[in-house]
Amino acid sequence: MLARDRYYDLRPVTAEIDGAFLAGGGVARARAALADGLLQEVEGAAELRVGAPVARPGAVLCIGQNYAAHAAESGSAPPDHPILFFKHPNTVVGPFDEIRRPAGARSLDWEAELGVVIGTAAWQVEEAAALEHVAGYLVGDDVSERTWQRAESGGQWSKGKSAPTFCPLGPWLVPADEVDPTALRIWSRVSGAPRQDSSTADMVFPVAALIADLSRYVRLEPGDVLLTGTPEGVAMSGRYPYLADGDVVEIGIDGLGTQRSVVVAD
Repeated sequence: MLARDRYYDLRPVTAEIDGAFLAGGGVARARAALADGLLQEVEGAAELRVGAPVARPGAVLCIGQNYAAHAAESGSAPPDHPILFFKHPNTVVGPFDEIRRPAGARSLDWEAELGVVIGTAAWQVEEAAALEHVAGYLVGDDVSERTWQRAESGGQWSKGKSAPTFCPLGPWLVPADEVDPTALRIWSRVSGAPRQDSSTADMVFPVAALIADLSRYVRLEPGDVLLTGTPEGVAMSGRYPYLADGDVVEIGIDGLGTQRSVVVAD
């Protein structure tokens, strides 16, 4: 737990941040434990690996073409309804872990995205109440293999989205009551060169609308991760080269931190 620029050990409260922790009021319990002096500062935190800030999500749900400019660079009009696809949950890695390029992958792409972590089950909820089901927000990268996604998926996208390490998350899960998801700057760089630079204000469907729509068809469970779409500026646009081994992908969202991943051959 990061508070006042210090890292605290959450083990007196929970072994890990997962769906059960979030559904059981875990954020409030962690804050109370910190206020009561029950959490010890982590020594040498800067030397430790940072894992994904939510453990074992049951589902990673993703939204396609949710920024009009990105839809245009993909050759499509903005959708009339949210486009849903799934990544395998075992794609999730930490914010500074390597992105491993699978054998045969030649069109590896980055996608900076606002991630939403569900805190309480949401089934057919109204948009006005949708954000009540959010535990927090994080930075996500919907890593994609475009040839597998577009030419080899039979009309679905998940083949190009589901290789191991294709979903770096973090560095932090920021509680929902500390974030306004409607106006966050979101950006990416590849090996120091700027790529994406936009705002969540440009989403076709904002977070509350996405949760309300998806919950008509899917019961969203605590710990599920929703990736809300990417702005323009990806390699698929033809303006930039696809990722090569050794490239460094940096993705950030104001108030949610920055992740940094190096691409390596698997």
